[in-house]
Amino acid sequence: MKTGEHHASPHVLPCKVLLWSCRRVSRPPYQSASILLFSFAIACLSAALSAAQSTSDKTDTVRGIVINSVTHEPIARALVSSPDNRFATLTNSEGRFEFTLPKTDSAPESGSDLTTPVSGQIQSAIPNRPYMLMARKPGFLDAANGLAQNLQNEALKDVTLALTPESLIVGAVTLPTSEPPDSITLQVYRRQVQDGRAHWLPVGGAQSTSDGQFRFADLPAGTYKLLTHELLDRDPLTIDPLNLPRSNDPRGRLFGYPPVYYQSAPDFGSAATIQLAAGQTQAVNLSLVKLPYYLVKVPVINAPDNGIAVSVYAHGRKGPGFALGYNDGDHAIEGMLPDGTYTIEASRFGPDGMTGLHTITIKGAAIDGPGMTLLPNASIPVNVKEEFTSADNAGSMTWNINGRNTVVKGPRRYLSVTLEPADDFGAGPQVSLRDPRRGGDEALVIEGAPAGSYWVRVNSSRGYPASIRSGNLDLLHQPLVVGAGGTASPIEITMRDDTAEISGTVEGITPPAQGPVNAGGASGDARGWTSYAPLGGQAAAHIYCIPLADSSGQPTEIWVSPDGSFVSQGLAPGAYRLLAFDREQHELEYRNPEALRTYDSKGPVVRVVGGQKEHVQLQLISTSISAGVSENDQ
Repeated sequence: MKTGEHHASPHVLPCKVLLWSCRRVSRPPYQSASILLFSFAIACLSAALSAAQSTSDKTDTVRGIVINSVTHEPIARALVSSPDNRFATLTNSEGRFEFTLPKTDSAPESGSDLTTPVSGQIQSAIPNRPYMLMARKPGFLDAANGLAQNLQNEALKDVTLALTPESLIVGAVTLPTSEPPDSITLQVYRRQVQDGRAHWLPVGGAQSTSDGQFRFADLPAGTYKLLTHELLDRDPLTIDPLNLPRSNDPRGRLFGYPPVYYQSAPDFGSAATIQLAAGQTQAVNLSLVKLPYYLVKVPVINAPDNGIAVSVYAHGRKGPGFALGYNDGDHAIEGMLPDGTYTIEASRFGPDGMTGLHTITIKGAAIDGPGMTLLPNASIPVNVKEEFTSADNAGSMTWNINGRNTVVKGPRRYLSVTLEPADDFGAGPQVSLRDPRRGGDEALVIEGAPAGSYWVRVNSSRGYPASIRSGNLDLLHQPLVVGAGGTASPIEITMRDDTAEISGTVEGITPPAQGPVNAGGASGDARGWTSYAPLGGQAAAHIYCIPLADSSGQPTEIWVSPDGSFVSQGLAPGAYRLLAFDREQHELEYRNPEALRTYDSKGPVVRVVGGQKEHVQLQLISTSISAGVSENDQ
């Protein structure tokens, strides 16, 4: 380039060349100006197209469809969004959606600390892509059922979100006469699995309308029981200032509607079940009966100052429906009940808790007494025998007691012992080891256990419980019985660390388009499983090691890598049935031998002793998409 010459930019040069050409041709001034402006517009448009092409090279697209998991039909006007709300859109009439994302200039450096844990997931450091998409729409279950994960994988362009339609229970409450009933409270319970056993837990309540109609919505597929709450005569002349019924009838009688259990069962335990499939609507009718109610008063002889909780069970079987209240002023349990036999349970929970049980029978007259005495809840010592073969490298742990840090040693630092109620109604209060009371207090004691039956659950960060006993009871297979007045034998636990190992592969897994993820260590979870979880990513399958009914061992869940391989470390010796599912099984009753019989042909039985390593091949068990888990749109 010569001195004095100027180099024009690529986008400016065409305009200068056209200007030079215009000077060489003799044209009228207005015509030359028009040509100049048109030529300049063409040059600018070319530059804009070039910039647009450059921008398109730096964009990415994620598209997909939202479908009904039962009918597989597309869902229009569903909201698809990311949890951080950076991305959100509605599906079109064909259930489809699309996000245009800017591409990043470079991938994050390996090992950089750019991951963010969200709801148990690990978000990769690709800032232009959501780590998850979720869908929701009224009439379908909540967003947790329509999820697309692993969107940090840039190869993933098309996703399918499956939303599960809600199930409903609808119906009417009627009287034998044409008189419409007052507004009635209804409650529905669902059979849910906790720690491998089924329990009946409340999942919703509703009020009937003036014409007796009711509706329960947003129900997932499952097994339910339905009942009405009792309703007493609300005449103001029969209600005292404490909102407790009273009557001028010499027999202490009023009228009311006792609970009705579907279908006209005498109590909750014998009530018929309602089986709902996804998207199903079940219509039921309940007929109320008006019966005389009678005053009940049961004095509490040694009532505490801070009140007590009162439960009432018909025919001695635990379940909801009937209720009595506690009068702090009179230190008495009061209320009204119709004819029948009832068990009254009064409880105060906590380390100094107390419990009382009292059975009454009402036959056409009020009841006043006899009194109830509350007995102390059990204090159960826990003795641990260690039979470890390896050196203890865990050291000690620090416990904060009344604002002061205290070093705790021994089993206290690695062992957790919890009593889980064996009843199938309600979750019930769980009691566990009390905290140390002072420095050097390493005693293991369970305090505040009311009378009843309990499963003993032991979680440990070191070794496994080879034996759990109380007297002649084998608590690995039998419940602990706590008697009235806090009588219970000590719990004896033997801890060992001669663990076994089961490894192998799961056949039938389609490897995802992403690299393998390193597995992490073992830990216990809220479901009672010892879980071998990944440090990031999703498991390609979920393996459940379920001890046989007559075998020792601990329920264990094993994470499976994307290539189908797995290994369980620290497995307690015993006989296990291994089941490999394509997704988590939250309703697996692994502590119920009857429920597990359906899986007898689905997975092998593996027996291992201490120190043994066993290698197996498992077949993947495919489950329905109705759970709402996303899959790639094929």
